[in-house]
Amino acid sequence: MKSAHFLALSMVAAPVAAAPAQFKPILDARMRYEAVDQAGLASDADALVLRMRAGFDIKKDDFSFLAEAEGTLGNSDYNSGLNGKATFPIVADPKNIEINRIQVQYRGLPKTLVTLGRQRINLDDQRFVGSVGWRANEQTFDAARVEWSGVKNLKADVTYAWSNRTIWGIDGGNAFGPARQQAVSGDNVFVNVSYKLKLGTLTGFAYIVDQDEAAVSGFRLSSQTFGARYAGTYPLSKDVKLTVAASYARQSDTHRNPNNYSADYGLGELGVESKGFKLLGGYEWLGADAGVALTSFQTPLATLHKFNGWADKFLTTPPNGLRDLYVTGGYTKPKVGPFDSVALTATWHDYSSDRLSLNYGDEVNLQLVAKMKKYTVTLKYADYNAAAFATDTRKLWASLEWAY
Repeated sequence: MKSAHFLALSMVAAPVAAAPAQFKPILDARMRYEAVDQAGLASDADALVLRMRAGFDIKKDDFSFLAEAEGTLGNSDYNSGLNGKATFPIVADPKNIEINRIQVQYRGLPKTLVTLGRQRINLDDQRFVGSVGWRANEQTFDAARVEWSGVKNLKADVTYAWSNRTIWGIDGGNAFGPARQQAVSGDNVFVNVSYKLKLGTLTGFAYIVDQDEAAVSGFRLSSQTFGARYAGTYPLSKDVKLTVAASYARQSDTHRNPNNYSADYGLGELGVESKGFKLLGGYEWLGADAGVALTSFQTPLATLHKFNGWADKFLTTPPNGLRDLYVTGGYTKPKVGPFDSVALTATWHDYSSDRLSLNYGDEVNLQLVAKMKKYTVTLKYADYNAAAFATDTRKLWASLEWAY
């Protein structure tokens, strides 16, 4: 009896063996073909680009360390934005090799995650801050980020970023693209506070963008944006649900921006989903002040390819602003032959200006995505029909992606 009692005390008193470190490899490869036919240019782009990422994530107690390298190779039949091939349309996937992410995370504080280093940041729908995952070279941030959820249903997400690593890579800022730099330093602050309601999430945000480099439009992209967003889902029946999204923001110049302007942003979306089918209608506007370049509502740190059409004609908001009326239909079916799922999407956009009621044009977007285990196959098409802005442009993509 005494020996059993002694054994029990010994087990309590013995130090608990430290948990072993957890190691997770990071491997990701994507081969993509992009063809672009753009009116006014002598040559069509035929870009074949391979993007690879490799790294690791090690977790030990309250700490984790992640490191990831990124490399991009491509042929020579397109304008990468940095190679000087101005007779071709731009396919913004220049050759590159760099450290994409290198970060330390700490979880030792209650309901708090701290991330320090070069990291991926995607806020809400990525309309203001995102990683630009569509491009071969990802946008990441050298930053300190704190995510706190100490109150039920409430989350505060605050970031200070002193540099954003752009999609342009190691050749950024060369003679062919002096404004397309590898990294843009500054004092950027992202504050995002969200509260979960029964049927959705209400978010308030403040994004202060302060860019240092003179080559980036002469400091003209420094701005302060304050706004709110609501996104929710409402079940109408067992098989049918309604989706709603609404957002409003106000932007003005700040710091060394030589322009004096203020502009509004708004978004309204309404959709219905049932048994794999989805129909959504939306209206987004990016306001303009006086019709002067870069005095309209700008989102330079966003994942811009997600918005205003896949032809990428509105990556920089025109001087007279932009209004985008769009309708999307889609269908997703699980278990199609060897594929785990197949998704079809079609979207139509009608573009106009915020000032002067100009008709910019319209666009059709089509996409097929098929997934099988660790593989993703994507076929995608964009057809922009120009009116009072840019030129007719057609783009076609075919890609195969594998992720560990």
